[in-house]
Amino acid sequence: MTDKIAELETQLNAFDAATRADALTALVALAEQGRVPIKPPADLANMHCHTFFSYNGYGYSPSALAWLAKKQGYKLMGIVDFDVLDAVEEFLNACDIVGVRGSAGLETRVFIPEFATREINSPGEPGIFYHMGIGFTSSRVPEDQPAAQAILKSMRARAEQRNRGLIDRVNAVLAPVALDYDRDVLPLTPAGNATERHICAAYVRFTAAAVTDPVQFWAEKLHTPASQIAAIIDSGPKIENLVRAKLMKRGGVGYVQPGPDTFPSVEEVNTVITACGALPCATWLDGTSAGEQAIEELLALLIGKGVVALNIIPDRNWNIADPAERARKVQNLYAVVKLAQSLDLPLNVGTEMNKYGLKLVDDFDAPELAPVRDAFLDGAYFIYGHTVLQRALGLGYRSAWAQTYFPTRRARNAFYTQVGKQIPPGKKELARLRQLGRDVKP
Repeated sequence: MTDKIAELETQLNAFDAATRADALTALVALAEQGRVPIKPPADLANMHCHTFFSYNGYGYSPSALAWLAKKQGYKLMGIVDFDVLDAVEEFLNACDIVGVRGSAGLETRVFIPEFATREINSPGEPGIFYHMGIGFTSSRVPEDQPAAQAILKSMRARAEQRNRGLIDRVNAVLAPVALDYDRDVLPLTPAGNATERHICAAYVRFTAAAVTDPVQFWAEKLHTPASQIAAIIDSGPKIENLVRAKLMKRGGVGYVQPGPDTFPSVEEVNTVITACGALPCATWLDGTSAGEQAIEELLALLIGKGVVALNIIPDRNWNIADPAERARKVQNLYAVVKLAQSLDLPLNVGTEMNKYGLKLVDDFDAPELAPVRDAFLDGAYFIYGHTVLQRALGLGYRSAWAQTYFPTRRARNAFYTQVGKQIPPGKKELARLRQLGRDVKP
C-alpha cells in the first residue's frame, strides 16, 4: 500500500489534469478508509505557495498542495503564481475535496515611479516592487472586463519576452550549448508559463547530455573551481541555483537592469485584481532597503492605489544564523506587523516554496513568531472568509454588499475573519451558503 500511495502522490504532479484529478480522488478514498496516515488539523497555515504553473521547488501541482495540507494537518493553504491564474480553480476545487480552507493569488513585479530612486523589495532594482492579488475565485477574468483581460495577457507575454531575451544573452556565452525556448524550456511547464528557474533547469539538463565533461564546462563558464562544481553537479537545485546566480542575476551576462517600462504599473495590475473580485496586496521583504525603511510612506501610497492587505514571508525574518541580524530583522517584523494592524491591513503569510529547501509550512511555535502568530492566523482566516463568500454568493470583501454593511475596512476585516473561522471548507458548505441567496444579512 505504501508503494501505491507514493505512486498516486507522484501522479498528483503530472502535467495532465485528468491524471491529477483521478489521483486526488483515489488518495481521498484511501484516506477515508484509514489507509493513509492523516495528521489531525492544527492551527497551521501557508498562504503563499507557488504551484508548478509558475515554479514550485518540489514540483507540486495545485492538487498536490491541497493534498499536502490535508495530509499534514494544515487548516489553511493559499497558492500564488507569477503572472498567471492557471491554478486557481483546480486548487480551490481540490481544497473542497480534501477539506482544507483555501485561497488563490497572483504575484508579479511592478514599477512604482514614486519610489524610482529607492530600492524596495526587489534587491538592486530601484522602483521595482513585488505586488500581489489574493482571494481570486476563478482562473478566468470576467468576459465583461476586456481591459483587465488584455493586461493579464500582456503580463504573460512580457514574461515570455524577457525569458527569450535572457536565453539569447546566455546562449551567446555558453556556446556550444544553446537552448531553444520552445524545444527545451516550455516542455518543463504544464501550461507554457516559464520562469528563470525553469530556464536554469533546462540549461543543466541540456548540458548534461550535450557536453562530454559537464563539470569542466560549468567550471569554465561560471568561473568556479571544478572541485566546487563536482560537489554539486549531481544536486539539481544547487547547480541550478549557481547557474542562476552567476549568469542571470545582477552582474551576470543574462541580466538586464529593469526600468519603468519593464513591468506593468500598480494601477494596471490592480485593474486585473479588482476586475476578478480579488484583493490588491502589498508585499514586504525584511525592512532593510531604503524603500522599506520608508514603509509608512510606501503603504500609504499603495493603500491610495487600492491595496487592502500585506504579504510577509516570516521565515526569512527570524530563521537566521547570525544573532545580530536575526534580532534586527525580528524587530523589523514586529514593527511592520504593528503598522499593518494600525492601517487595517490583514496579513497573508507563507513560505513561497518556489525554491527547493524552503519550508512546507512556517513554524508558528517558534518563540520569535509567538507575538505575531495570532495576526498571521487571523490573516489566513480573513482571506479564506472572503474567498468562500465570493465563490458562493459574490459577496466578497469588495462587493457592494460588504461596503454597505461594513463601510470601514476594520469592520470588514473583522467580519471576513470570523466568516473564515466559522465556515468549514467543502462543497456541502458552499451549497448551503448558496441557498441563502445574495440578500442574506451578515
